[in-house]
Amino acid sequence: MSAEQQHRDGQAADPGPRSLAQALRERDDASLGALLRSRPDLLHPVPTDVTQLATRAGTRASVLRALEHLDRFALQAAEALAVAPDPASYQELLDLLAGDDGDEEVAGALPATVALLRERALVWGGEDRLRLVRTARELLAPSASHSSPTGLGPSVAEATSGMSPGRIQAILTAAGLPHTHDTVSAVAALSGLFADRERVAELLEGAPEASREVLTRLVWGPPYGQVTAEPAAHLRWLLDRGLLLPTTPGTVVLPREAALSLRGGRAHRVPEPTRPRVAVAAERKPQVVDAAAGGQALAALDTVEELLRSWDEGGPAVLRAGGLSIRDLKRTATVLEVPEPVAAFWVELAYAAGLIASDGGYVEEHHDRHDRPDADAEGYEDEETRDARTRRRSGEAEHYAPTPEYDAWRDLPPAERWAWLLEAWLPGTRAPGLIGGRDGRDRTLSALGPGLDRSPAPEVRRRVLELMAGLEPGQAPDPATLLERLRWERPLRSAGPRREQPEPPRTGVRPAYGGGVAANDPEALRTKLTEWALLEAEMLGVTGRGALATHGRALLGAEGRSEGAGAGTAAAGSARAAVVAALLAPLLPEPLDHVLLQADLTAVAPGPLVRPLAEALGVLADVESKGGATVYRFTPGSVRRALDAGRSATELHAFLDRHSRTPVPQPLTYLIDDVARRHGLLRVGAASSYVRCDDESVLDEILADRRATALRLRRLAPTVVAAQADPRTLIEGLRAMGFAPAAESAEGDVMIARPHAHRTPPRTPPAPVPDGPPAPDATLLTAAVRAVRAGDRAATAPRKETPQAPGGLPRTSPADTLATVQAAAMTGESVWIGHVNAEGAASQRLLAPLRVEGGYVTGYDHTADEVRTYALHRITGVAELADKPDGAEPAR
Repeated sequence: MSAEQQHRDGQAADPGPRSLAQALRERDDASLGALLRSRPDLLHPVPTDVTQLATRAGTRASVLRALEHLDRFALQAAEALAVAPDPASYQELLDLLAGDDGDEEVAGALPATVALLRERALVWGGEDRLRLVRTARELLAPSASHSSPTGLGPSVAEATSGMSPGRIQAILTAAGLPHTHDTVSAVAALSGLFADRERVAELLEGAPEASREVLTRLVWGPPYGQVTAEPAAHLRWLLDRGLLLPTTPGTVVLPREAALSLRGGRAHRVPEPTRPRVAVAAERKPQVVDAAAGGQALAALDTVEELLRSWDEGGPAVLRAGGLSIRDLKRTATVLEVPEPVAAFWVELAYAAGLIASDGGYVEEHHDRHDRPDADAEGYEDEETRDARTRRRSGEAEHYAPTPEYDAWRDLPPAERWAWLLEAWLPGTRAPGLIGGRDGRDRTLSALGPGLDRSPAPEVRRRVLELMAGLEPGQAPDPATLLERLRWERPLRSAGPRREQPEPPRTGVRPAYGGGVAANDPEALRTKLTEWALLEAEMLGVTGRGALATHGRALLGAEGRSEGAGAGTAAAGSARAAVVAALLAPLLPEPLDHVLLQADLTAVAPGPLVRPLAEALGVLADVESKGGATVYRFTPGSVRRALDAGRSATELHAFLDRHSRTPVPQPLTYLIDDVARRHGLLRVGAASSYVRCDDESVLDEILADRRATALRLRRLAPTVVAAQADPRTLIEGLRAMGFAPAAESAEGDVMIARPHAHRTPPRTPPAPVPDGPPAPDATLLTAAVRAVRAGDRAATAPRKETPQAPGGLPRTSPADTLATVQAAAMTGESVWIGHVNAEGAASQRLLAPLRVEGGYVTGYDHTADEVRTYALHRITGVAELADKPDGAEPAR
């Protein structure tokens, strides 16, 4: 027995529900909950009854969102119903999708697809009376100005609606049909001719070859064409027989019935009932994949730490419009030794994780609170807003800097720090790959600036990882088939027939990160989001060698998914973060407490160093190269930097002896001693500035050097020289001349130069911009279904005729109201009441009174499905029920 026969077996002969509301009312609670789960926008606010739910499900915004979340075959089925008769039978729908020759795959997949469309309230009606929701039909059906997504145009009846009866009769004659007595029968005869495949073939046997070529170009859409006032002979042949019908002056269309006959009955050129398979591009051992991913995760942590360390004393300035300047992004890329688009990704990731922010609050206001005024309705200003206002008034420049959360993040173990970053990346809606492109107003999109949020990004990112998790461990997907699968699952609905998709990246070709995308091209955006998801996952260490790592699979499967940006201790301590960190930890090397000193004034760290050692070595030496092993180089400038930080030569020697696995080379010992011997020999203070030295010959040498001319030095005493330059400029000038001066305080003590960490006030990470309302949980669904059922029972309960106030509320006198309510409380009956609340909003309630006292009535409100109390003076009137409704017993 075929699938469509099984689908039809057991169906009732009745025509089914008469409306969408009736169809929803006949559903069970599980089916109603499935509708609300698949279309969460229907829950905000919770509908009062089934009629309101059906009305909301048919609104344009809700239907558009529902269509956008259909897979390609479900969308093709909806498009086919839009060009089918209304209502259509299941067989008619199957014929439109499978064509005259039939298609077993289409026939096998269609029952589940129709069930899906029913579940989402896009299709309703009996088996032989399938109806597409009216709004969906209006969106997907062709009109006189545009075709359907199937490429089909209007029907003969629609195209000839404004045509004169004489013209229609002339077309019948040219097509070989007899005259009729009225236009309706003439249109029906012409429609019947075009719907008959054999008769259309006979009609076209005598057509000129050029006429057949025109039909071939129009048959799969778009079906519209342009003609002149005097059309050519081959076009006149088609016009005379109605195979081309005029729509607007100079425009003709191929009628739908004729196009379907030429197509062999298919609404789509290529039905796609089965989801594309994700092909495997390469297969590697899972251990190799995990090792590669672990190395990438460690590199990601090093990169983020390097970024935050470089901004530790205050990062780049904030542009007036928000974000980083191009120059600052280039500098950051140079520091991180990565291309600018990749540097933008790391900056955005640190921002999303709450590790960096603006110290004045501008950027946060622009991104996270763009619709929030400086003061709320009650005049209250929070600390961040007051801080921003103060900085605006004072004219003080804003800068990006690490947040206090950075200090908490830095103290975590490496695996937990990585999980913190992933909790920010996975649900984030900001798309760093757009940086450098243009927005809808042709403005350049900058890092940390506005306009980077793309609500589909989290869904694409997560779905890419889920499809990779569907492969066997160690298998890397083919990006082209992965992209085609995503296009099938979330096709982009358009007003015309689906165009050919851009060529996806070929297997083995790694797409470039960044580069932007056109603001008005959603198809290109989804393609780019897929490519960026693959590249970002590789850079972060979620994948290794193109395959999903073990900890990457746990990222999808663990409980405790956070709703925010993933920053803060709550995100780091979530169940998912804990599971991921536990799986990643064995892949990360243990931090080392030693280095290998070499005779060429370098030190090699064969792995990550413990934090105190890394920080101290970063002051004493310069990083020369990074990778699996980090190479540090000792220079006079780096040693002087350590001495400026308050370390003595003796302490530096002891530090190197303690942390080197090799003997300290003699050249390094000489370098430290030589710089230390000259360090502080000159003292620089503020006069504007001065130079003090006990050795007069050194000052003589400085004054004789022509390079000191710009400092405008003047000798005040044998051991003191004044300068017309600030102390910082004077120190830099003397160092350029080969000296090693040290700054001194007003008391004459050597000033120790330690880095001053700059932190922003506590900041909230940018919240993702959701793509519609969040998916409801089971508790909310149960409560919503219960409320809808209760409201529906109350709305459909019959009532006796009674005088009504404006708005349909019952109207009775206060005495009659009190008497009726008291009688209902004694007998346990339910009554209709009209109620006006304190805000003046009027409503009708089905109430089962329980107690009447003190000017109030307390009872079970079937409309709200809970016990409520109402003031008697706010009740406009009472109406008794004509018959007791099922389930309207009072709750006692």
